[in-house]
Amino acid sequence: VLVEYKTKDPNHFEWAKALKELYLPGLRGYVKSHYPLGPVWNASGVKVSAAPSKAPQSGAPAPPCPPPASHFTSEPSKASSSQPKQGMSAVFQELSSGNVTAGLRKVTDDMKAKNRTDRTGVVSTSEKQTSSTPSTTTPTVKKVAPPKLELQMGRKWAVENHIGNKNLVIDDCDAKQSVYVFGCKDSVLQIQGKVNNITLDKCTKMGVLFKDVVAAFEIVNCNGVEAQCQGSAPTISVDNTSGAQLYLSKDSLEAAITTAKSIDINVLVPGATSDADW
Repeated sequence: VLVEYKTKDPNHFEWAKALKELYLPGLRGYVKSHYPLGPVWNASGVKVSAAPSKAPQSGAPAPPCPPPASHFTSEPSKASSSQPKQGMSAVFQELSSGNVTAGLRKVTDDMKAKNRTDRTGVVSTSEKQTSSTPSTTTPTVKKVAPPKLELQMGRKWAVENHIGNKNLVIDDCDAKQSVYVFGCKDSVLQIQGKVNNITLDKCTKMGVLFKDVVAAFEIVNCNGVEAQCQGSAPTISVDNTSGAQLYLSKDSLEAAITTAKSIDINVLVPGATSDADW
């Protein structure tokens, strides 16, 4: 107030200044001098209405009149000994006398919660409908994208969301194109040509048969996949995959295989003859 109304309204400024001077040093010094430990009540003091009015002395104002006797005072009260006790004193006196249940009301059968008709624990159907929200009653349906096998922008083959399709074939491809297989399950893909890169992402029980790869063949976030290379593949990468069978040809035996966060990875190489076991 002093800062805001110093130049706007002198009345506010003078009022705040006077209020500040009332407390400091007058009221604060008076409290420190007379009540350093807080208010002290006199249990045997007179009531406020019967207290004689005295003119305040010059200097500090007169101390305020004490309030009525407290129930928690440690001094004995002679004036109130003949009067009946009230408040907490009456409660403690009744507890010490042993007659605690004398003033209690007896609970009748109609007052019990199980017998009251205005209060029941059964929730009606209308209350359930009003309290429930549409989000909790409506089941959430997971949307499944349609299957896809297409060449995007002439560079990327997208094979997505195929389930139970054993006849997926990519035959018109070249070394500049890549193949991205996503979200397929229980399907088989044949790549009849040389491509730049092949990636399997989030596939389950997926089989891939390919010839030549320029860069790498990658398996990411898959479960139970099988891949067979009939030509050459310089790099094979398996990441975050559980269960993978890799069949290599004689031309791909020099492939660099890297794995990370994966388990149950098996690499099978051809035998010495065409009739020998892997």
